[in-house]
Amino acid sequence: MSFHMHLRATASNEIPQDFSSLLDFMWAAWEAHPEEYSAGIAGSVEKDFGHVDELYTMGTDKGDATNTASTLPIFGGHQILSPTKDQPPFVILSPAETRGTAEFLRIVSFDERWQIAGAELSKPYIGWEDENAARNIFLGYHNDLRNFYARAAQAEHAVIKAFWY
Repeated sequence: MSFHMHLRATASNEIPQDFSSLLDFMWAAWEAHPEEYSAGIAGSVEKDFGHVDELYTMGTDKGDATNTASTLPIFGGHQILSPTKDQPPFVILSPAETRGTAEFLRIVSFDERWQIAGAELSKPYIGWEDENAARNIFLGYHNDLRNFYARAAQAEHAVIKAFWY
């Protein structure tokens, strides 16, 4: 069984406003993910998105108003809940939040974040032949997210996040 965080950039006025319509919109986007990824309007993180959130938030005070940008790349934003509460919510970042996320990812030092969180995040990779495997995986996620959010911010798009299980 796989699970993904799916990111989709779009104009604010094109975002469906209810859960059912968001589900239809994001499912169609997921079905077209390879093409949308190539076009730069979609991204995804397979299974490790919770750990990527930890990369950005570990060692920060999530309640500190000066650190709110660290929560935006993965779980931050406005939630649209399932009416039956049996499915993960969709999360939407406004264009302003998308710009803030892009700026956070532009200036945050991966190496500094890895010094704080890397030992914990590397535990599942202990014993792998490549001792830098975990670091390289998370650096790839970081670079992909930084590029995705930068393109979305430049286009003045909002970002919709779906969590597929």
